[in-house]
Amino acid sequence: MKGLLLRLSSLDADAAAAVRVIAHYQALLSGGAVDPVVLVRSTAGLAQCPAGAETADGRTARFAPDGVALPGVPGRVSDSVELRPAGRVWLERDGGSGPFDALVLEWMAIAARMGPGRGGASPQAADPALVELVLSEREAVEDRARALRLLGVHPTLPLRVVAVADASGADAGLVAVSLLARGGAPATVRVANVGALAAALVQPQGGGESPAGGLREAAGERARALAPGVGRKQDVRVGVGGLVAPVHAGVSWGQARAALRFAVPGGGVDEVVVDHAELGPLALLAEVSAARLRAEPGVRALAELAEGDGGALGVEALAAFCRTGSLRRAATALHLHHSSVAARLAVVEGALGWRLREPGGLLRAQLALYAWRLSAAG
Repeated sequence: MKGLLLRLSSLDADAAAAVRVIAHYQALLSGGAVDPVVLVRSTAGLAQCPAGAETADGRTARFAPDGVALPGVPGRVSDSVELRPAGRVWLERDGGSGPFDALVLEWMAIAARMGPGRGGASPQAADPALVELVLSEREAVEDRARALRLLGVHPTLPLRVVAVADASGADAGLVAVSLLARGGAPATVRVANVGALAAALVQPQGGGESPAGGLREAAGERARALAPGVGRKQDVRVGVGGLVAPVHAGVSWGQARAALRFAVPGGGVDEVVVDHAELGPLALLAEVSAARLRAEPGVRALAELAEGDGGALGVEALAAFCRTGSLRRAATALHLHHSSVAARLAVVEGALGWRLREPGGLLRAQLALYAWRLSAAG
């Protein structure tokens, strides 16, 4: 966290407070798994209100801000987060939730999931200059290797790079740290902002399994936490690069950014988090210029439909239909009656001139949808 904390003077008060919350839990997690009693007492002091936790085995801990243990069950829970497979953490604040309670609970839950016997990893914010050096293929291999050592990354074990973007105005680095911590896969993780994006170096501790699954689960949890009453929707997008030798992290970074262009903010978790390896031949579309993609007649027709009255609803229905492969499953995903989805798809068919029930028409529509998204992403 040190590199991120050094930037506090350039952040506004809210961002600085958010960094301090994360730094608090990073410090707790730096020594490994956190005892639930220590976690709850620490959180109560940080939040300046009573806090509590219930573990999977049914044990409960509650503490006041002054560190005194509280007996019994909570009288009023202002906000809480459920743990898997069982348990929860909560705050007991009078007068409703505080401005940073959601962030405090998010990190309290992360720490609880990393409790004794649970494993997991605590991502660390890193020096952006070192991360940029590692990602630059223009730099000498020796310089990249030295930067990796300074970052605490093993120089020979494979790693992959994850790219994170957030259009809501949130700090992409903070979002990346949160998502990767929620994912919980044992790994060495170093995160830094690189331009408008966050770059995360993820070096698995055993096996090369992609973190995409854990990130999708984390993105789903985050979306539910941002649902009604929070004031903003989820605008995060994540691209996952392939596994490479550490000195060739720039290759994985390029793949992560290409995958990021396919990601859709606010979509389903499979659309929010895109793994380059899962794209297959579709990844080749990212090599076509945005101008050329926009000029393709099918893409142009889709763009015109999206900009027209009610057209965005048709594009949303098309995306759900392509994703699920079924009218009824698409209706379930959109929380609509299947007849409503059918009516929207009919509008799309009229605009594109392709029959979506025919394999050729559906394939062209899928490609046009991907190409339209890529052209919009730049």
